[in-house]
Amino acid sequence: MSKDVIPLYVDDVSTFTKTLRKSLTEQEKLPSHATMLTLVAKAAGFQNHQHLKAKKRASVPELDELALKRALRVFDDTGRMFRWPKWTKVQGLCLWPFWARLPAHQDMTEKLVNDVLKTGLNFDDHVLLRRSLIDHKLATRTNDGRVYRRIEQRPTPEALALMKRLKER
Repeated sequence: MSKDVIPLYVDDVSTFTKTLRKSLTEQEKLPSHATMLTLVAKAAGFQNHQHLKAKKRASVPELDELALKRALRVFDDTGRMFRWPKWTKVQGLCLWPFWARLPAHQDMTEKLVNDVLKTGLNFDDHVLLRRSLIDHKLATRTNDGRVYRRIEQRPTPEALALMKRLKER
């Protein structure tokens, strides 16, 4: 017997209980544990208990709270970065708020990119950030460095959490 904890979120408790009650009244005797698991899963909208377990495994991975905590440390109360982080993973995470400030689907000059980066910095090294955006595959530039473009992609869960927490400051 499995001892895994499987969270169950029900959108509509009323429909859930009606479906479960109906399933229980159709039973001739008290259902077994396995049958009860199947009835609960079906009442929640799943095909069976195995379907419910599979959905649990496919759920959103947990956030890397340590990297998120380290990233938040380099931003001040106004959401501006005041120092560059030591760890490469945290550096990449800290670039996402700057990536979000860059205009999407638009060619930019180096001056425009610098202006966007400077608005989020409390130290004088926007060039480091600009190069890091390229290194971390968040932006591209032409060989001559005249045209920059944000690379459109879905931010990581940690990046989304970081941007949300910075916005709440």
